[in-house]
Amino acid sequence: MRWCIAAGEEPLFGADRGCELFEQRLLRLEGHARFSSDADDDVLYVLAGRGRLTVGEDQVALERGAAAFVSCSTRWEVHDADGLELLSVRVHDPLPGARHSFVAAGSADAETATAGRSFLLLCSPERGCNSVTQFVGLIPPGRAPDHFHRYDEVIYVLDGEGVLEIGGEREPIGPGSCIHLPRGLVHCLANPGETELRVLGVFRPAGSPAEAYYPDGTRAAVPGSEE
Repeated sequence: MRWCIAAGEEPLFGADRGCELFEQRLLRLEGHARFSSDADDDVLYVLAGRGRLTVGEDQVALERGAAAFVSCSTRWEVHDADGLELLSVRVHDPLPGARHSFVAAGSADAETATAGRSFLLLCSPERGCNSVTQFVGLIPPGRAPDHFHRYDEVIYVLDGEGVLEIGGEREPIGPGSCIHLPRGLVHCLANPGETELRVLGVFRPAGSPAEAYYPDGTRAAVPGSEE
């Protein structure tokens, strides 16, 4: 199944695997490292370890669950990295007017999605990240109806076990699994287990992770909304 990479497999998604808008990569860092990209924005999430991130004159601590956004043509540095693992998503052809931002671990509030699911909103246009939305999806045991989105998305499984279902095919997923969901692809991320499945998503164009559509084009209603 070309939409999914098993845990630990390299590389992550990019143009060579049909993902034209993003380059998803895993960075394992120790000590000090410098980065820059003239053309791409970079959305970061700390998977493990610790360190410090410097962007311009701003410096923040890096720990599991923290997120950051660095706009194109901006240099950034990591200091004192100790077992640090960053999930980086480079955004090609980003929208102008972005500014860097940080989200501390545990600072995002849960918001409601469909089928009893919720999400933690991280980097987004409200935080200066104009091109994409980054979020952690919280998927309880169960299966949502098949659906699609009107955005392109790359996903990284953080915790739990699940099944990716597309066109009658089923692929087991777990921590470290990577998924690319092109716009309009009907799919389901099911959780057949007894514990929560947590996934990190980045999608474009930016918007709400709760926005979804059933195969007939009907928009899925979110509990508490006016729909």
